Amino acid sequence: QVRLEESGGGSVQAGESLTLSCAVSGYTVDYRSCMGWFRQVPGKEREALASIYGPSPAQRQTYVADSVRGRFTISRDNAGNTVFLEMTNLKPEDTGMFYCAVGRRETVTCREWLASVKRGDGAAYWGQGTQVTISS
Repeated sequence: QVRLEESGGGSVQAGESLTLSCAVSGYTVDYRSCMGWFRQVPGKEREALASIYGPSPAQRQTYVADSVRGRFTISRDNAGNTVFLEMTNLKPEDTGMFYCAVGRRETVTCREWLASVKRGDGAAYWGQGTQVTISS
């Protein structure tokens, strides 16, 4: 059974930092896999934030959405079972439920996989989400 478990969310003030973690089990993260982070705000579309590819550090490729680039960093451990989202200089508009996802990229890049998952035509396993609340 595939399980993704996010952690690290919480309530902080604007300007502070948080690092989210997502532990994956029951799924083999290999050269075909992508991992990513999404944010959901009530009443808005789910936003694709970042993706990462790479079974080894030498093969690591990351993508971060323009809206959070420079403040958010995606990474993963070398074992490949945990993906992180480091968030700095947090703003009230960053408030939302954060979800991690993992899936097969097939013939596309992980950035394209991220977009396909956002559209709804890409396959992914999801975690339950972790809430992030930023107060001004």
